[in-house]
Amino acid sequence: MTADLSIVRGEEDEGAAARELPRNIEAEQGLLGMILVDNRHLERVEGRLKPDHFFEPAHQRIYDAIVKVIERGQTANAITLKGYFEKDDELAPVGGAKYLEELQTETPLLNDANDYAQTIYDLFLRRELVLIGHDVVTDAYDQKVDRAAEEAIETAEQKLFTLAESGQMQRGFITLRDSVLTAIEIAEKAYHSDSHVTGVTTGLGDLDQKLGGLHDSDLLILAARPSMGKTSLAVNIAFNAAKAFVDDPSDKTSGARVGFFSLEMSADQLATRILAEQSGISGDAIRKGQIKQDEFRRFVEASQQLTQVPLYIDDTPALTIGALRTRARRLKRDKGLDLLIVDYLQLLQGSGSRQSEGNRVLEISEITRGLKAIAKELNIPVIALSQLSRAVEQREDKRPQLADLRESGSIEQDSDVVMFIYRQEYYLSREEPQRKPGEDDSKFNDRYAQWQGLLGENANTADVIVAKQRHGTIGTVKLFFDANITRFSDLDQRHG
Repeated sequence: MTADLSIVRGEEDEGAAARELPRNIEAEQGLLGMILVDNRHLERVEGRLKPDHFFEPAHQRIYDAIVKVIERGQTANAITLKGYFEKDDELAPVGGAKYLEELQTETPLLNDANDYAQTIYDLFLRRELVLIGHDVVTDAYDQKVDRAAEEAIETAEQKLFTLAESGQMQRGFITLRDSVLTAIEIAEKAYHSDSHVTGVTTGLGDLDQKLGGLHDSDLLILAARPSMGKTSLAVNIAFNAAKAFVDDPSDKTSGARVGFFSLEMSADQLATRILAEQSGISGDAIRKGQIKQDEFRRFVEASQQLTQVPLYIDDTPALTIGALRTRARRLKRDKGLDLLIVDYLQLLQGSGSRQSEGNRVLEISEITRGLKAIAKELNIPVIALSQLSRAVEQREDKRPQLADLRESGSIEQDSDVVMFIYRQEYYLSREEPQRKPGEDDSKFNDRYAQWQGLLGENANTADVIVAKQRHGTIGTVKLFFDANITRFSDLDQRHG
């Protein structure tokens, strides 16, 4: 925190009645005394309390020493700790090493250590809120040309989020009984579902069958080389899930309210893609205004349907992972959020920490960990699009592999599902046979016919390669792809 503690700790403030920061010294003394009398009390609170949660600096040092001594397998009491604090100037104001004896002998042993710990922790959070509030006020007054008010708001929200995250008590162990009951609920939901899909639908039956839908708290990576259609597939999934949310108001299990962070394309470009896909009119024709009267009617009807769909697009460029998390939390609070899509991962920025600054691999690791944390915290599936390295283009077989994920192995490590898009048609169309020197017509025509045959077999098809699935099998799902209107669909539902 950067706030001036001379103001918030209760010292004189010009023209204002100073207020003390929230604290309870007696609770701190009571907890420390109980631990000194019986070290087993530390087991109940150690996972929740850290030294800086105490207000009194002397208590911070004593608690830190107690933890270290007990971790070494020794007993921590007034006698064993005396040597550490006899010449400690920090304890001089409270009585030096003799203070340890006072804590140990004047402790009300019938009280509950957990109650003391909860009080200390709650007051720590309140002190942090005061400091954040002071920072917010200072930042609001500090007007700078290169810092808009919106940035100050995002900074404040990020600080509050960080505090809220630290304020969540550790979950601790869960009994196997509770975990089994949760697993039974999930299995029962799948059993009663006609499609046997328990997560958010992708709108693509074959892909849903392979994945079982998109599951809460999962991070899914959708990766491909340029022009394979990864943004198109992500947009299709986003719209399909949002439309399913509207189509069946009685069943919100497969549909979703969708947040789409588009760091590369603008919101209107994404909207044009959706309109093209829904109206069956080429996006290029829409942009150029080259549509007929009946097509324009379909275009208007499709646009009216889109206004009812809960799909929210944020096209702010160069977002940090912290800002993205803040905006996702805000969207869930204000509108509801069941699925988050990020296009694409490499355009996000890290927090600017000293470790990751200047090291792109560490920064990508921070981003993937952040995306996984968002999925778990908001309990929603998160789909992050990703680039692949150019190594794919150097191979004869250009089907992507996990090793092709660009810039960091942490993408594979932190993800629950990794999917690749591969369209052989794309590569075949760029490999039209050319006559070789001295080659006769017969051989050339044979090669050309063979190429045309392969091109025809792979026309309008795409492979979605599930290369990693933490909770299921891997394999390939074949989809139909209409590049004219950027639409993916099941092969048995081709759109001509």
